[in-house]
Amino acid sequence: MADQLPRREAVVLRGHEGPVLAVRFNSDGNYCISCGRDRVLCLWNPQKGLRIKSYNAHAREVRDVAVVADNSKFCSCGADRQLFYWDVPTGRVIRKFRGHDSEVNTVKFSENSTVIVSGGYDRSVRAFDCRSHSIEPIQVIEAFSDSVTSLCMTRTEIIAGSVDGSIRTFDIRAGRYCSDDLGHPINSVTLSHDGKCTLAGCLDSTLRLIDRETGDLLQEYKGHINKSYKTDSCLTNTDAHVVGSSEDGRIYYWDLVDSSVVSSFKAHASAVTSIAYHKTEPMLVTSSIDGTVRVWTP
Repeated sequence: MADQLPRREAVVLRGHEGPVLAVRFNSDGNYCISCGRDRVLCLWNPQKGLRIKSYNAHAREVRDVAVVADNSKFCSCGADRQLFYWDVPTGRVIRKFRGHDSEVNTVKFSENSTVIVSGGYDRSVRAFDCRSHSIEPIQVIEAFSDSVTSLCMTRTEIIAGSVDGSIRTFDIRAGRYCSDDLGHPINSVTLSHDGKCTLAGCLDSTLRLIDRETGDLLQEYKGHINKSYKTDSCLTNTDAHVVGSSEDGRIYYWDLVDSSVVSSFKAHASAVTSIAYHKTEPMLVTSSIDGTVRVWTP
């Protein structure tokens, strides 16, 4: 099984001038979008190693990007406090959403792509309606005592991780939330594909797997370094392995169940800022402070 994990460098994507802060696949995995400190977003064909288009409008560094389900639009956020809602083929900014009082760290679309949800330094999560012409949020959640670093979504819930050490799950329909306190600053949250677990990356160089129903800590994954940078963790498309990134430029794969390190390899010259795993194929993309995006296959 471990020999099927992506750890062979297939392509290096060069085009950013400075650190790349995030990379995300589109919904079918045929393309990926990266963003960085150079204020630019790049659309790539990762199989061919081609940059298809660049998107420029942000005034400061771009921290995160999310793509709608039909791949026609995307949303980006960053240090200029705004959310930019883009048309993919034309490169036009459809709308600029505002409402955050400080830098925005993370952005996601709802499952039906009609709502954009963001989290930022102002300790809030904000929701914006893509269909309306209003640029103000339709909902503001201020339940955190520190910066919101990461988000994921289900059909009815927003799951948010914060530097305050909590994962808070907001039931949008019922209007209530529950909180799991991990005791360490959180910089990434993602769901397992079966929806039963949350994987949280914490700044004590530990990934933690949480049972969503009970809040129980199911497993911890260690070996990587993550003490100061915002970075990502995720599960492989089969949920068999946990994938984590390290400040020394390495990528780690752990066995989901017994938490043993199955594989690790040097992916970048400096800290890995972001990772994304293909939904159906064993393919990984990674971004780094070293200014590159890299594509990995078995």
